[in-house]
Amino acid sequence: MTLMLKPGTEWTTLYRRCREIAPEAFAADRVHNYWGGRWRPDGEPRMAVSPVDGTEIAGPPMMGADTAEAAVQAAADAHRTWRVTPLQERRARVRATVEAWGEHRDTLALALVWEIGKPWRLARQDVDRAISGVEWYLEQIEEMMDGRAPLEGPVSNIASWNYPMSVLAHAMCVQALAGNAAIAKTPTDGGLVCLTLAVALAAREGLPFTLVSGGGRDLSPVLVRSPGIGCVSFVGGRDTGGQVATDLADLGKRHILEQEGLNCWGVWEYSDWETFAGQVRKTFDYAKQRCTAYPRFIVQRSLFDRFLGAYLPAVASVRFGHPLAVSAPDDELPELDFGPLINAAKAKDLTAQVGEAITGGAVPLYRGSLDDALLLPGQNTDAYVAPVSVLEPPRSSPLFHAEPFGPVDSIVLVDTEAELLAAMNASNGALVSTISTDDPDLGARLASQVRAFKVGINKPRSRGDRDEMFGGWGESWRGAFVGGKLLVHAVSHGPAGERLPGNFPDYTLVPSEHA
Repeated sequence: MTLMLKPGTEWTTLYRRCREIAPEAFAADRVHNYWGGRWRPDGEPRMAVSPVDGTEIAGPPMMGADTAEAAVQAAADAHRTWRVTPLQERRARVRATVEAWGEHRDTLALALVWEIGKPWRLARQDVDRAISGVEWYLEQIEEMMDGRAPLEGPVSNIASWNYPMSVLAHAMCVQALAGNAAIAKTPTDGGLVCLTLAVALAAREGLPFTLVSGGGRDLSPVLVRSPGIGCVSFVGGRDTGGQVATDLADLGKRHILEQEGLNCWGVWEYSDWETFAGQVRKTFDYAKQRCTAYPRFIVQRSLFDRFLGAYLPAVASVRFGHPLAVSAPDDELPELDFGPLINAAKAKDLTAQVGEAITGGAVPLYRGSLDDALLLPGQNTDAYVAPVSVLEPPRSSPLFHAEPFGPVDSIVLVDTEAELLAAMNASNGALVSTISTDDPDLGARLASQVRAFKVGINKPRSRGDRDEMFGGWGESWRGAFVGGKLLVHAVSHGPAGERLPGNFPDYTLVPSEHA
């Protein structure tokens, strides 16, 4: 069967659509930055290619530190006006923004497909979660802000590329609802066009947003240490997050630093393999390129044969490939578990890690092939990696101690509960974990000793939003916890003496004059 790119989904068609919707933000040959209430052709556009098939796409307009300083100062000026804007007006403007996002939902989603390789189902889901999440806060904001005040300066957002809408754009709207201007740095690996369109629609409704592009070395010091910044929100890896945490340590500035952790799934005294098999396949959504993915299974040795009987068919059933490939023009877009990784460099590095782990003694349990992928004839496949599973990666391997952020599972066998817990806590803190067991009481006892913020018993946990608190332990989190009212409380001042719930291991939040 010969596949084709679905007509009407081409990159050129998408970019033309974005220019028609927001001509102020998109020029024919570049995307603009937005600060000081204007779209500006500053910064040097960097070449970019889509991970989907190597198509050249719009690259980020990389500004320098001096321009970034001016943008932060302009955001601080906008913040002083916005923080005294009545809540009802703020709510009306945010509501108009999410309505505009809904009107252009498919364009935003198609941008996510081309820029970060999300399958169509997951791309639309990212946009929908952003819209429904903000709508929930629109109904709750009066109660959440009762007795509270906005911060003295704007919130600075530095986020990873994998969830531009449901994490980053969503957070910016909640920050604006709470009375703050919001600054965002576009992730250099992807999401530029989607975020630019989302911010353009928000700017038309009068939201005090700033969107800038640039390298971390140039922009991060400005977006973290600038005196005008009221709070720093970071989502990303431990290396960069650790540097941000160091920069914040002596500033007493509000912060929310969500960092990677090796989320583990333990299997102990368990027998419901049919349920488990369905759960395994779902762990491969978006190629495990998310902060709550499960790349490590820790299995009781005596159950290993039954584990494999459920696990291997589930992995073999995973569907991956080109997110826009169809066999006929009128066909629906494919239902895929994942597409490419974020870029060819990541795919090459991860493939090398697997090879080195096997050379070092890991046993390959499953190795998929690109021959099984849904691909166009002759397309570039440099960013694609088929599912892989290895048993007992050596301790020297990154696959033993770090999150791979790709469709690679590692499996570790244990004989005692103590070994199970030690293996589940290998990364000194995680966001989520799960324990599959037939004994709920045993599961609860084990869960209490796992250093993950959320631990599921016989079910996976996710980031969650709305009412559910979210955070992390150890090296996976710094600063205020979020979720529900805490996402608002993290970016607003409460009663005198208030201390935010969170993970502040090395320093405490210095109260402002409002706290």
